[in-house]
Amino acid sequence: MVAPVALVTAPGSEAHAAEGHPERPDRLTAILEHLERTGLAARMHALDARLAGDEEIARVHRLPLVRLEEQVAKAGGGWLDADTYVTPRSVQIARQAAGANLVAVEAVLGGEASSAFVAVRPPGHHATDQRAMGFCLLNNVAIAAAHALEAGLERVAIVDWDVHHGNGTQAIFDDDPRVLYFSTHAAPFYPGTGAVAESGRGEAAATKLNAPLPAGTGDAGFLAAYEQVCIPALERFRPDLVLVSSGWDAHARDPLAPLLVSTEGYHRVAGLVIEAARALCDGRVVVNLEGGYDTHALAWCASGLCEQLLGEAPTSDPDPVAPPEREPDIEAMLAALRREAGL
Repeated sequence: MVAPVALVTAPGSEAHAAEGHPERPDRLTAILEHLERTGLAARMHALDARLAGDEEIARVHRLPLVRLEEQVAKAGGGWLDADTYVTPRSVQIARQAAGANLVAVEAVLGGEASSAFVAVRPPGHHATDQRAMGFCLLNNVAIAAAHALEAGLERVAIVDWDVHHGNGTQAIFDDDPRVLYFSTHAAPFYPGTGAVAESGRGEAAATKLNAPLPAGTGDAGFLAAYEQVCIPALERFRPDLVLVSSGWDAHARDPLAPLLVSTEGYHRVAGLVIEAARALCDGRVVVNLEGGYDTHALAWCASGLCEQLLGEAPTSDPDPVAPPEREPDIEAMLAALRREAGL
């Protein structure tokens, strides 16, 4: 019997909110209500989050970071930088988001689930070992990867299709050859990292792969990066588990970013990664929500992802965006990235 696909959520995240901030509770509400409305949630295995503990967090973060966040929360909340806020309950909510990823990893590794979608907030991939930034308080995917390695896995792959480079995730594992990190992101764009030449240090050389995409890139360029670099890199690396930092803010509808990927483009990339995981590691995939600030795009990208995890064809977006008339030429960048990766 095939194990079910897990849907892991963490209630109460609406208490993490700042007036006018794009990282807001209705991002998650739009996804969960759409999964309920389409019947997808009922066909998935619901799992509740738990709080990530200090020992689990300390595998990737220095605990003074957590103590600082707790201090700001206890004082009534405030801003850690111009983009990143803390409310009185934010640290508990961030611990739940990280803990939801731990629950998902445990379920997939233990056979309770075949794969999982972790629908939580706040996002995490910008948080470094000692700094919260870019809306992120704790690095959910990094904490999950470290948990999987602690459980005995030899190789973990992280695929990051958020429109921003996951600078925190890469920095945490930059010298760890057990972790393959692949990112597509807009460039030049926040946080200013993720050049092709940033490919890992020492024994981890060629395990950190970055595809910086110029403004105006749509489905063609987005897909090319996955077909020409990500999937061959996964096939060579042969991970025991694939984690995904799933930001849907490269979508053409997104108000904050300059890429023009459609819902179908996201579905096709998700399909490539899921199929690779089925061939390489028995389909063991854990997908964590990162960015994405248009609720329509979030809802339809999330439902298509869940359908594909369930082995079904993704339902088409009923209000598709028009493709760009012309996309930037990224062939030279992809050629340089293949050389950097040794592909």
